[in-house]
Amino acid sequence: MENNMPRQRKKNDDGEGPDKDADEITQVDISDSTALIGHSRGNEVVLERNIGVLGCISFVVGITIGSGIFISPKGVLANAGSVGCALVIWFVSGVICGIGGLCYAELGATFPRSGGDFTFLLENFGPLPAFLRVWTSIIAVRTASGSVIAITAAEYLLKPMFSSCQEIPEQAVRILAAFVICTICALNCRSATIGSHIQGVFTVAKLIGLLVISGSGLFLLCQGKANNSLMTFSATDPSKVPLALYSGLFAYSGFQHLPQITEEVINPTRTIPIGIVSSMAIIITIFLLTNIAYFIVLTPEEILSSSAVAVDYGRYELGPLWWTMSLAVTLSCIGSLNGGIFTTPRMFFVASREQLFPEVFGMIHINWKTPLPAIASMLPVMLLTLMVSDIYSIINYFSFMRWTFLIITVAIIPYSRWKHPNLKRPFKVPLILPFIFIFSALFVVIISLYSAPYDCGIGLVLTLTGIPVYYGGVWWKNKPQWVKNLLIKFTHSVQKICYVVPQESKNNITKVEDEIS
Repeated sequence: MENNMPRQRKKNDDGEGPDKDADEITQVDISDSTALIGHSRGNEVVLERNIGVLGCISFVVGITIGSGIFISPKGVLANAGSVGCALVIWFVSGVICGIGGLCYAELGATFPRSGGDFTFLLENFGPLPAFLRVWTSIIAVRTASGSVIAITAAEYLLKPMFSSCQEIPEQAVRILAAFVICTICALNCRSATIGSHIQGVFTVAKLIGLLVISGSGLFLLCQGKANNSLMTFSATDPSKVPLALYSGLFAYSGFQHLPQITEEVINPTRTIPIGIVSSMAIIITIFLLTNIAYFIVLTPEEILSSSAVAVDYGRYELGPLWWTMSLAVTLSCIGSLNGGIFTTPRMFFVASREQLFPEVFGMIHINWKTPLPAIASMLPVMLLTLMVSDIYSIINYFSFMRWTFLIITVAIIPYSRWKHPNLKRPFKVPLILPFIFIFSALFVVIISLYSAPYDCGIGLVLTLTGIPVYYGGVWWKNKPQWVKNLLIKFTHSVQKICYVVPQESKNNITKVEDEIS
């Protein structure tokens, strides 16, 4: 292999770094359970490539467009100070995140293996940063955010059943949210095709809801019924504009998830860039048109005082059909939740395959061809977070680290071009774009530190707890034999219960070395 290639996985005997010792856990005696071997059907037990361009678009659009644009776009308006400035902030935020999407398109095409951030960090900066990225995802970043999305879906599903004067019982919301989480996890465990189809259906549903809002708003604009505040730039406090941009950038976050499922994408070096670029163009357009529609119908004061802008919009324009907006919020949240449950476990799956996570997370169900243990691992964490009274604080703790990892990941582009100039890059962005995104994301991190230093500190400490876990569970290879035996028994039991085996063939895995040689 040429000396300009990315980091190769090192295998050594001195107790440092991942090595072959972990294979002992995989080579389990399952002679009493021969059905687990899976050869009798003549099919390879691998993740199948069945996601095309439209599937990629549905995942990026479906994950990015969650509940925020329906419920609380007021975060941008409150700090922008005027409608005109708010619309400019929405556009600028979209362009910045669109640049981030282009950067991830290059990374996904250059390193065409599943895992997303994890794979990019592993190939360029080594196992510890990659492990910490997975660690934060499983303990909070994706699990807690998924629980919040499920709570929002449950709340707006129940909202039409209660009058505006009645408060929805919190216990009923949490129970329904748990049911939604369990159902989505079960469907994704059963079939990747089902999960992909669910994503497509719910993405179309949420786009229809947003098109109803934007279409009716533009119709009123053509009739000259817009309020006079639409293009005002008065009363804008320049000191608050950074906070408005901060809110806008968070609303567009989601482009980074598609490379997590690269090995299930058809022709990923071409499909992933097209999917990300097309998705960001759709999202920016939809967000702008929807906000314009809100400002056409509602005054800035009404938007700032609203707890659910889309529902209030529906009450004004749809009359007795206002409940369809509440349903649109629910469908949008379920689509975003499904996208997260589909993509995030692929990161755990690849981490296990790279011997940085327990071996069982890298196994596949023999018949269903899904990473069932990796998907199921999210379920108990998400259900536990539903029991936390102030679940939103968990997300606040880790927002700072999420953007920090985005900065480190996008920084791989200039680093890789310097370190490996001859690396094959099927899709390549101008070098100025990664720096624009990095500086913009640094701005978000600085604002986070300024506005919530305590939350950022807790998030950093919780992230660093992954370091002893890494050294104790991954780096330390000379574990006592009883620990190894315990791991073997655990893996064996999970294989029997879940009917899973390690990926049988690597013919379906696109290796970096093959793609770039």
